[in-house]
Amino acid sequence: MILRTLLMSALALGAPAVTAHAETARPAITWQKCPSYSDDVLRSWGLRDTDFPKFKGLLGRTECGTLSVPQSYADPAGKQLTIALTRLKATGSRLGSLAVNPGGPGGSGYLMPIDLVMTGVELNNRYDLIGFDPRGVGASTNAKCPASEDDRPPPGPVTEELARTVYDSVIRSNRACASSNPGFFGGLTTANVARDLDRIRAALGERELSFFGVSWGTWLGTVYRSLFPERVHRMWLDSVALPVPRVDVFTQVRAEASDRDFQRMAGWLAERDGTYALGATKAEVVATLTEMRRSYDAEPLTFTDVDLTVEGRLIADMAGQPSVAWPELGQVLKELKDATGPTAPPTIKQIFGEQPPPPPADAPERRSQAANLAFFCNEDSGQRTFESAWNAYQKRLRDFPVTGEASVFFPRCAGWPLPVQTTRLRHSDGSLMLSGHLHESPSPYEWTLQTRAAIGGTLVTVDDDMHGSALRVPGCVAKVIDYFEKGRRTSTCPGVPVPDSAALPAEPLLRQSLSDRLGATG
Repeated sequence: MILRTLLMSALALGAPAVTAHAETARPAITWQKCPSYSDDVLRSWGLRDTDFPKFKGLLGRTECGTLSVPQSYADPAGKQLTIALTRLKATGSRLGSLAVNPGGPGGSGYLMPIDLVMTGVELNNRYDLIGFDPRGVGASTNAKCPASEDDRPPPGPVTEELARTVYDSVIRSNRACASSNPGFFGGLTTANVARDLDRIRAALGERELSFFGVSWGTWLGTVYRSLFPERVHRMWLDSVALPVPRVDVFTQVRAEASDRDFQRMAGWLAERDGTYALGATKAEVVATLTEMRRSYDAEPLTFTDVDLTVEGRLIADMAGQPSVAWPELGQVLKELKDATGPTAPPTIKQIFGEQPPPPPADAPERRSQAANLAFFCNEDSGQRTFESAWNAYQKRLRDFPVTGEASVFFPRCAGWPLPVQTTRLRHSDGSLMLSGHLHESPSPYEWTLQTRAAIGGTLVTVDDDMHGSALRVPGCVAKVIDYFEKGRRTSTCPGVPVPDSAALPAEPLLRQSLSDRLGATG
């Protein structure tokens, strides 16, 4: 479906500590006709033809609008930006407005109300669902960075010389991006999005606003609650982002969690050695994949019938995937163990042989790389030197011999010239649910505990490794709805079970993972 959160590389960094602006007049939303979308666009979003009538029916009762906000809240009368939003009015007895955000940063939430209803999340019975594109994204005011150099490393292990070359390229690209429109890009902070969201609340005529956020959307919720604690009705944050504005910490903790997930995967594969032949014990599986990663780094393998290079980073990336993909990944790794080419083994060909078509020309942007970069780097108070990143990467290679190579070896925000802006988080007693997933790596569980210590709330533990699964598992969806409609809290939520042998199709997950590995930075 449209709402895809399987492998979103979401995070949370800080936001600027600026006092909330004083409202002098209620902001106004300009309501207008919603855009239409071609069938090809709907298919590119994952909708089946049989889903079209429901989607178009929901779109038909959706209200679309725009709202002006200051580019800088320090200069509220200065340059203005446009925020695009949607409202799907409650179908039953209305409790209020519930804003939603899918993460990113840089993800479009404009159609998320429709996404939720399409996937069976019936929050629309009692709430007006409010979707919006944050500043810098989609239908809101945005900008693109100048074309950057291709900093993807060639196949094989990354040498220090190559890493320095990539580092220098990142510096040039980041400086060019920020300097192309410093006033605009400098205003892409989570605190400013939180202020924009509060203007949406005021324009809707709501005294309080409810909120559901996933991944980076949890950081947005955390910042909104810290800046406007009296404006929050009910809030649920799923797959909670780290409450520390440091990309270096983000990278390290994710790498640690990814290796923990791999250890679980190795044990699962060992229990099924008769199927996958990768080792009869966890230690044997770890040894097998360690050797596979090293050998494919030494001699990358290509195929004549699939556009894919198998090298160490691909093995490392596969080893850190969530459990829903383990059955197919086990088969892929089994085939790669003895693959020689020139043609691809059957599962490799099935998964990577037919790449999804590019989105249609009229498809709206649903994820902004430029905004993703700016939100990261405007709030990153971590180290950005080559030496700090390279030394940390080398340590990860030693500590995590299978998965370490999948981690980032350069400081993503190197050279970003705009000032760092952070927000001081505030603890409050308002209604808040924080769902953390025990085994996931995109938003490791410890971040949920740290966020709860910083701002309060009720901890909800989900025993799975799936990013943002609270709205994917019916039993947990029911608890989310029960919370928003009746205020009932819970301490646990059912998660996605570890598969026995067969599992959900992993092809889309693997393709997204490959895309991330080849250079996506979210």
